[in-house]
Amino acid sequence: MSSLPWYRPTGDELDVFRAAASLRLPVLLKGPTGCGKSRFVRHMAAVLGRSLVTVACQEDLAAADLTGRYVLEGGETVWRDGPLTRAVREGAIVYLDEVVEARADVLTVLHPLTDDRRVLPLDRTGEELVAPDDFLVVISYNPGYQSVTRELKESTRQRFVSLSFDYPAADVEAEIVAHESGCDEHTAGRLVELGRATRQLRSHGLKEGASTRLLVYAAQLVVGGLPLRQACEVTLVGSLTDDADMTRSLRELLRSVLG
Repeated sequence: MSSLPWYRPTGDELDVFRAAASLRLPVLLKGPTGCGKSRFVRHMAAVLGRSLVTVACQEDLAAADLTGRYVLEGGETVWRDGPLTRAVREGAIVYLDEVVEARADVLTVLHPLTDDRRVLPLDRTGEELVAPDDFLVVISYNPGYQSVTRELKESTRQRFVSLSFDYPAADVEAEIVAHESGCDEHTAGRLVELGRATRQLRSHGLKEGASTRLLVYAAQLVVGGLPLRQACEVTLVGSLTDDADMTRSLRELLRSVLG
């Protein structure tokens, strides 16, 4: 088994995932950016002793990018498996991060793998791969951020066991920030206070508040020698917006919290 990535549970997500995996049921993770979904999947893959294949979905990602394609090598045309096909063959966990960003045919190719058939038809090679017991589909998306045209359809969601993630309670988030960055508890607490305050600005025009990941980055910069205010400027301000008015609002927030 690979080394176990650290993950701080906030509910019953470990038990639910373990049960779903034992029953070969696909899993959907819902939650905001940087709240720990990807770390959770890495943690559970290590706990279960399974290989993990991760695909970062983008708007130009097509089904053929997942399944594979013929390529020209050394004057010969040869088939090369895509990450989904490799995961099926190996009995790995395949994790499609932010799946709704991909093209619609990506979800279509997952359908026969997310019901009782558990097969992957490869039309170009004439194969129909039967997924081994250890194979598992996991997808994630951010329901609070996606546009209307990028929502996950009801018919697709009902193919999955769903786990909802959110930013943890303040004391737990501070524990995570301190553990991941090596900063002291006081610094972690102040960063979490700032992060939670930025999330309140979503109702005032900020697209997304600071993620737990971004708070960890700020804390790491502090541990690396940057003053706290400067670390916050280049993360909790610069990474959150390019809008001049919102930038001023975030800087005012820094002044009010940090003094």
